[in-house]
Amino acid sequence: MIKLRKSQERGHANHGWLDTYHTFSFANYYDANAMGFRTLRVINQDRVNPGAGFGTHGHRDMEIITYVLDGALEHKDSMGNGSVIYPGDVQRMSAGTGIRHSEFNHSQTEPVHLLQIWILPDKNGHHPSYEQHNFGIAKNPGQFHLIASGDGRENSLTIHQDVNVYAAVLTKRDRITHSFPPQRYGWLQVARGTITVNGLALESGDGAALSEETDVTIAATTDTEILLFDLA
Repeated sequence: MIKLRKSQERGHANHGWLDTYHTFSFANYYDANAMGFRTLRVINQDRVNPGAGFGTHGHRDMEIITYVLDGALEHKDSMGNGSVIYPGDVQRMSAGTGIRHSEFNHSQTEPVHLLQIWILPDKNGHHPSYEQHNFGIAKNPGQFHLIASGDGRENSLTIHQDVNVYAAVLTKRDRITHSFPPQRYGWLQVARGTITVNGLALESGDGAALSEETDVTIAATTDTEILLFDLA
């Protein structure tokens, strides 16, 4: 079964410096029917103006993945990490017992466009930790890249949950497939472009909950960037 979450159904807020869409309930946006999917709790699509950003704030007991689509995002945290995240980079922050961080557009002239993803951990109280890798996704189009997993295999980021997170950049007419083992579920998020999944059309910003789907075939109808979550 495939259940669509259309882009226009998402929550939306424009704060001037930040234009953001919420796939699931977040901050002042609440939808009792959109509280997440399995352990996937947040997918926010953010566009941040040049020089603007999120001042220092705290998190705890959440696995946070930041995926930059365009521009550059500057990160600083209470563990002493400081980095700039560019397209192709993926950052994982395990908030655990508590962490404080800030995120700002690294550029004074160009906006930054990103997805921020929150996944519930397997338990509370993990030690806070941080990783950032460049996966060269756009340099190797037409295939899934494992960017995060519970065991860190294939040089993926290690998260405290039984989730496999894949990213792919597809050119028009590319086709890729993914097989789900028994008792697994999927969430497909279109970061940009248009695709079909098992023949069903999705556009930029759309998401799809995949339940009882053994195999999915994704075909790009334009140049596309997608994320796929394989969830327990």
